[in-house]
Amino acid sequence: MMRSANIGQKAGMPLFKPTLLSVAVAATLSASTGLVAQEAEPEAASTIEEVEVTGFRKSVMDSIGTKRDAKAVVEAISAEDIGKLPDSSIAEAISRLPGLASQRLDGRASRVSIRGFGENESATTFNGREQVSIGDNRGVEFDLYPSEIMSGVTVYKTPQASIDAEGIAGVIDMQTVKPLDRNGRVLQFNGQVEQTSFDKLNPDGEDQGHRATFSYIDQFADGKLGLALAVNSMSSPNQEERWNSWGYPGFTVDGQDYSILGGAKPFVRSSVLDRDSTMLVIDAQPTESLRTTFDALYVDFADEKILRGIEIPFAWGQGSIDGSTAVVDPNTGFVTSAVTQGQRVVVRNDLESREAKLKSFGFNAEWDVSDSLIVEFDASHSGVKRDIWSFESYAGTGRGNDNGVADDIGYTFDGGNTGATFTHGLDYSDFGLIQLGGPLTWGWSQALNDKFGISGTEWENSAQDGFINAPEIDDELTSLKLAATQMVEAGIVNEVTYGVSYRDRQKTKESNGYFMTLSNFPGMLEVPEQYRLGSASLDFIGMGDMIAYDAAALLADGYYELTSEALTKIDHLTKSYDVSEEVTALFAQADFETEVAGMPLTGNAGLRYVRTDMTSNGFAGQNVGGLIVAQPIKETDSYNHLLPSLNMALAIDDQQTVRFGAAKTISRARMDQMNASVSVNYFGCPEDPDSCRPDDNGNFWSISGGNTQLKPKEAVGVDLSYENYFSEEGYFSVAYFWKDLSEWHFNNSFAVDLGGIADPETGIVPVEQTATQSGMQNGGGGTLHGYELSVALPFNLFSEQLDGFGLLASHTGVSQDIEDINGNDYELEGLSDKIQTMTLYYENHGLQLRTSLRKRSDFKGDVYGIGFDTQQVDILGETIVDAQIGYDFGESGISSLEGLSVFLQGQNLTDEPFTSLSGDNALQVRDYQSYGKTYLLGFSYKL
Repeated sequence: MMRSANIGQKAGMPLFKPTLLSVAVAATLSASTGLVAQEAEPEAASTIEEVEVTGFRKSVMDSIGTKRDAKAVVEAISAEDIGKLPDSSIAEAISRLPGLASQRLDGRASRVSIRGFGENESATTFNGREQVSIGDNRGVEFDLYPSEIMSGVTVYKTPQASIDAEGIAGVIDMQTVKPLDRNGRVLQFNGQVEQTSFDKLNPDGEDQGHRATFSYIDQFADGKLGLALAVNSMSSPNQEERWNSWGYPGFTVDGQDYSILGGAKPFVRSSVLDRDSTMLVIDAQPTESLRTTFDALYVDFADEKILRGIEIPFAWGQGSIDGSTAVVDPNTGFVTSAVTQGQRVVVRNDLESREAKLKSFGFNAEWDVSDSLIVEFDASHSGVKRDIWSFESYAGTGRGNDNGVADDIGYTFDGGNTGATFTHGLDYSDFGLIQLGGPLTWGWSQALNDKFGISGTEWENSAQDGFINAPEIDDELTSLKLAATQMVEAGIVNEVTYGVSYRDRQKTKESNGYFMTLSNFPGMLEVPEQYRLGSASLDFIGMGDMIAYDAAALLADGYYELTSEALTKIDHLTKSYDVSEEVTALFAQADFETEVAGMPLTGNAGLRYVRTDMTSNGFAGQNVGGLIVAQPIKETDSYNHLLPSLNMALAIDDQQTVRFGAAKTISRARMDQMNASVSVNYFGCPEDPDSCRPDDNGNFWSISGGNTQLKPKEAVGVDLSYENYFSEEGYFSVAYFWKDLSEWHFNNSFAVDLGGIADPETGIVPVEQTATQSGMQNGGGGTLHGYELSVALPFNLFSEQLDGFGLLASHTGVSQDIEDINGNDYELEGLSDKIQTMTLYYENHGLQLRTSLRKRSDFKGDVYGIGFDTQQVDILGETIVDAQIGYDFGESGISSLEGLSVFLQGQNLTDEPFTSLSGDNALQVRDYQSYGKTYLLGFSYKL
């Protein structure tokens, strides 16, 4: 049986063979840094002392080793010690890898895309097991997982049949430590204090936080039993100044098209993310042939937000626009400045709470049945329950559209992407002027009007003084896997892995919403003294100060009555669902070794058969007489896929490798799009049947909601890369990837069978009947391709005086050619056509310096909209800059301080905003969010 060549090297002894590519890259990098490479003398190399590399450099070396030894195309992050990943966030660490990028959520990196695909096109695993999500869909929000308890992350860009997860973009696997793989006891304490650069934007907000981690690893019973325990607690503040628009209506004058601001909702936000986590790993090897591992993770996550701002109607408001003040951009027809007279606004004091509890348990057993057979059994269960409580409280100068003191409000766009600044005449911090109650008539609800007896009166539709959104998510996943690895001698094949796995996942969402009405309706209410908190400043958009009060306390003390919105609005019914998936997979994978022209060729070829059985429970509802009538429904579907994969690595010599991968992959549909709940409408004409006209499809019935027949997206992909590992700390690679996409998901209208449903006008059940359903449908497709350039360059290659300096950098370019079902061009969610990362570091003699940059171009991303619906918007590119300085006292020579290290970290040092647009006009800003900078001062002490 042929074994691959040993290509490892000792630390401090780089083997940099001057191949054509490596010389070119080294020369280019040398010129760009102003350094001149010096050719090392062979005698000098033999005198280099072998030293132990630690810290960030050790993490880089371990990550390079993982990438080099992998059989697939991977990227990796490794922690030198548990609790010491290079970044304070898992998402930030992942997004520094070549080809990966993150989308920020409330200022924190959260959602991760791989090579131009959104987070729903990749799978996330924890110790090899697929994970549940706190979101409405499959994409994992990585800020749920503390980096302090992880030992590493591996991103599989090409699949292997033995990986028990499916995703077109790839698989992200987070790993915990295995205590029996460590030598000796480890006792470690990490602590940090955190400070935001913004002062408190709300008087009851926080601008300081903390993080603390205790970790313990030990071995017992002569190395047969290992234990790892990590406990982490975090309270992380975040602040934001946000400009948000309602939209930009268009209009035409004398054949010329114009657009104008419809309204705006700017506010200041203060939030605190509290997260308590506990990880336990029990590693046992009672005999040389049997090893078992049990791991458990518990995360208690709470994100509390305080938001205060003013909703400012403009073109969609009750005021009149002064045409003499309007300024129009001649290139776009956009009204960049104007004044509206007699306008009334809504002063808002809002609260939002996201709470989630994650529990994950796993058991793995490996039994060496013989020298040639290994059997593995794996069982796991994970579950998350998420509750959102989003509370809006309204105040103004009077109830309804035409009551109270009006204001003349102007706006001006300065030509950038920062949104508009306003002028105003009223003092919105005056508690005598601004009182509790709904200042605009926008709360239509038949149930609300009936409850207060205001239908047909002057107060009709004016009983909404606030609103509560309260969606709930429950996600449960149980997995079983039985596999065997057989050593064989069958031609070039030396190892065969085969097995079966089963996953049972159930995700439930319940959408709830409640109108809030003051108990003294229809009167307004001056905020009682005991609930007043002073004021919040909106100077950043020119609106001055506004009243600040404890809205939650007012609700708790009975100042409001609640009415369910679901009584008269069908949206809550169609957004509530229960989706279950049973996935059974059979897989076989053959590892092989051979030679091509005297060069070792290794790899694997595999096949997965995946069967999916889906069940969705929901409701079919109609609005009858202003109230919702619903019937429970249940839908089922099943489908099969054969997923072949091939990975090959050709070792040109000890440092150069060419990799090739080819595979078919799938991404399952978003779970909110697979729900069975639908809204049903009949467009009959009982008073004048002769005037009835069907829709364009010839149907009188229309259905909107989920599509339970939605099948997974499919792709056939090819990867080719060249990798040169010229030292333990250094490598560079060039990669090309291509995917042919099919069965993609697009919003469309299509006909569905409605047999057995009686005509509501005649009561007759027709023999054949169809309806027009709108929703997601399979179809369309196209290609995506791109390239990646990445380098890890230790500067000691150029001079011994530069030992400790290094550079990590990557550039990814992505292009697509995709059409929807109707042949229209389509842009993939999450696709940035350019992604760059760079980290410049120095680590030597205990001193640690690092500055990092991650940059991505414009892309389409998901954000939460009204009612926490997922909305796709155009997001502008961004460049995030972080830096860290630290010192490890272990190299200070002071024995009493050995094991202690300290650091100071700055995040988002350039105060890069998050900006999204409405359409393709750069002046029409949907969101402009400024988060400021964040500073962390921390220490780590290891015994």
